[in-house]
Amino acid sequence: MLDFIVDEQVCTRCGECVADCPARIIAMQEGVPEIAPDKEASCYRCLHCLAVCPTGAVSIIGVTPVSCKPLAGTFPEPDKLEALIRGRRSVRRYKPENLEPQLLQRLLDVAWQAPTGVNSRDVLFTVVDDRDKLVRLRADVMAGLGGLVRENRLPEGMEFFANFVKLWEEKGVDILFRDAPHLLIATAPRSAASPVPDCLIALSYFELFAQSLGVGTLWNGLVKWGLFEILPDMRQRLGIPDEHVIGYAMSFGKPAVRFARSVQHGQAAINRVSV
Repeated sequence: MLDFIVDEQVCTRCGECVADCPARIIAMQEGVPEIAPDKEASCYRCLHCLAVCPTGAVSIIGVTPVSCKPLAGTFPEPDKLEALIRGRRSVRRYKPENLEPQLLQRLLDVAWQAPTGVNSRDVLFTVVDDRDKLVRLRADVMAGLGGLVRENRLPEGMEFFANFVKLWEEKGVDILFRDAPHLLIATAPRSAASPVPDCLIALSYFELFAQSLGVGTLWNGLVKWGLFEILPDMRQRLGIPDEHVIGYAMSFGKPAVRFARSVQHGQAAINRVSV
């Protein structure tokens, strides 16, 4: 049941919820918005009806306007948002300490609000939330990679991982995890409408919000390759379902570096359609 409820004392009969419903299942009945029982199965559960209602008259699937955050006057100024986007940098130097649990939870909760194909909301965040756990994981990963190097069994095209193993074993230099205290892996079911894009969008939201809070991030393709292509047994170790597609991996934590300015990458490459 959708539990679509309209407070008729508050509703202005403006019809915004009807006009904005992507599934087009809300209709005005005797001047009041309503969803017919036979149309409830078509609901995307996007909550557009609740979000668009100017007076907070609509509740649905147990979510009420009171439990939601008003938007008026809360968005960041465009110049500051632009500075965040332009100033975002990949962080490869981290402090050897954990993020506070409340901060970590906030990051994950906010990033999970990211849009998904047909509002499937199937993205799974697998997170290493403690530096000691990541140290143990790294030791096992490097040991597994080292064994493959010595047996000359690295997959074709991945032979360069031997250099990372050598640096780790001889000098203690961590090229894969970058000594970050935390790791985030986004996955989604193969059956989802757009599993990989959903994961990438969620991680993009995570990264920008993290950097706004002073948390450094790194899109970590090396960890993705190492954990899921070279050492596929790591999937089970991490508790990632077999039916999930690996979206991407991201290292993060308190940065040990501070950038002073944005850089210029030139103008956007644009193809303007002329037909």
